Amino acid sequence: MWYWIGFSCAWILFRIGFRLKVVGKSRIREAWKVGGVLIVANHTSYFDPPVVGVAYGKKTAFLARKTLFKKGFFAWLYSRLNAIPVDQEKGDITSLKRIIKELRSGNPVLIFPEGERSLDGEMKKGEAGVGLVIAKTKAPVLPMRVFGAYEALSRKSKVPKFFTQITVCVGEMIQFPEEQLAIKKREAYQDISDKVIDAIQSIELS
Repeated sequence: MWYWIGFSCAWILFRIGFRLKVVGKSRIREAWKVGGVLIVANHTSYFDPPVVGVAYGKKTAFLARKTLFKKGFFAWLYSRLNAIPVDQEKGDITSLKRIIKELRSGNPVLIFPEGERSLDGEMKKGEAGVGLVIAKTKAPVLPMRVFGAYEALSRKSKVPKFFTQITVCVGEMIQFPEEQLAIKKREAYQDISDKVIDAIQSIELS
């Protein structure tokens, strides 16, 4: 219930307050047929998780820093919005198991390969852990690129700039080959992550 209340509020906020536009809806519908896909996107704003969730249009799990679940309002809120706590300082088997469970249940999971919001709006290098998740889950990957969220609410901003156009562009779904996913080395995981970043960066605003 709380997820759909939050989804409805976010839909109204971004559709009206930021004129949200989604390019590539046919690719999203193809992903719906698959069910358990890993959605990957650039990360420049606090707006990114709800923006991508609204653009995708289905209940989506997403990763959030474990520290956000410790106390206060956001700890209460994130636990009710299908967020998966992840420890960025060390390997987190619990979060990986939860991701696998969500995907096997046919639910999409949103991951930001950069691991944190960009300070300048430019994409950073992806983390090897993203490649590990893809290798372990063997799930198809749906790249998305969010345009305008940085201008609407950057990491340095204190208040959002309403009526800034936010556009989500969807790329082609990626299925990494089994032989690449079978290599259990950090270098191989980093290579997968690099390819994911390249796929996101190649998406142009249209």
